[in-house]
Amino acid sequence: MVGVELDMVVRDSLKALKLYEGIFDIQRVEVSNLPRGENEAIFTLYDVHFHLLDENPDFHLIAPTPDTPKTSWVNVTVPNIEETYAKAMTLECTEIQPVTEIPSHGVSNAIFMDPFGYVWMLHQVHKEVSHEERIQHWEENKKKK
Repeated sequence: MVGVELDMVVRDSLKALKLYEGIFDIQRVEVSNLPRGENEAIFTLYDVHFHLLDENPDFHLIAPTPDTPKTSWVNVTVPNIEETYAKAMTLECTEIQPVTEIPSHGVSNAIFMDPFGYVWMLHQVHKEVSHEERIQHWEENKKKK
């Protein structure tokens, strides 16, 4: 078997799983029900495996916090960015960037931090724009500044 999985350490993986189920249409793969510090939950989101692990310093599993987020983020392309972002905002997530349309790139995006210190970027593709076209728009905007 081969594959890729994103592992995320959180204070409470069962609480995090419930939050993510409220925001995204995810499928549970495995979920334990052990004392806090020992739990894990595996789910899929658009065919990508995510593995949540309870924070447990004995195993060097230290969760980020909203005050000390990590410099990576999860980028999810969704069918309805307004709806998905609204769910996140009602579930104790913190806005970093509201839904922002970028017509020259054919997308809208938004960024939020969840209560566990992880940053999520949402994208909705409105039309396909080639890499070359995006670079051209970028360079034209640089010249205007």
